[in-house]
Amino acid sequence: MAGKVVTVSSGKGGVGKTTATANLGTSLASLGKKVVVIDADIGLRNLDVIMGLENRIVYDLVDIVEGRSKLRQSMIKHKKFEHLYLIPAAQTRDKMSVSPEDMVKLTDELREEFDYILIDSPAGIERGFRNALEPADEVLIVTNPEVSAVRDADRIIGLIEAAEKGPGKLIINRLKTDLVERGEMLSSDDVFDILGLTIVGIIPEDELVLSASNSGVPVTLNEESKAGQAFNNVARRIAGEDVPFMNLNDNPGFFRRLVGLFNGK
Repeated sequence: MAGKVVTVSSGKGGVGKTTATANLGTSLASLGKKVVVIDADIGLRNLDVIMGLENRIVYDLVDIVEGRSKLRQSMIKHKKFEHLYLIPAAQTRDKMSVSPEDMVKLTDELREEFDYILIDSPAGIERGFRNALEPADEVLIVTNPEVSAVRDADRIIGLIEAAEKGPGKLIINRLKTDLVERGEMLSSDDVFDILGLTIVGIIPEDELVLSASNSGVPVTLNEESKAGQAFNNVARRIAGEDVPFMNLNDNPGFFRRLVGLFNGK
């Protein structure tokens, strides 16, 4: 069966989209899936750092597209996972160096070898976003439970639907239950009511995520991390498992409803 292309997007920067992409890649690989992660954010390369692979880059995405390297030469194998690879973004080129057609051609080739191709899309609505969206079979939209982030996510949802790539699915990142309880942050229920998309993951605020990203070691490998556990659960849902949501004390009744929504009930 051909591999599945999953594009991870967001309406604005700083919501944790690249961190989510890296951790979903490692989680899927830990499930025994063959995974390649593509950094499509040309000019603002970050995925390699979060994955701890920044010192091993020789060729990048633009080198593949422009024929300076073969696909296999540009794929960096992860040190901890046998079947996890990264194709890094070019740091000194602009987003016009790659076209949507280039991304379709590249991912079609990768589908033959990998179970999942994850694309870390640039935030926003410019050319880089269109590059990442064009080959997608599924789009995950990462948002924080904050009004400005949700508003920007809503704009992205419209573009995804216009491109006939929807409906997307939501990952709510950096939820702080204490702020929700005080009415200072949107709840998961609020985000669902505003955006109306299936939620495949709710990631709690977790200080271990920052230290993991800085060290290049996936937080999904830390058994003490609730965020790591939540990312692992999202990966299992992407892979087709029926996984219950963690109860983060954010409206327990909503979590029961969430399971029904995810299962199409």
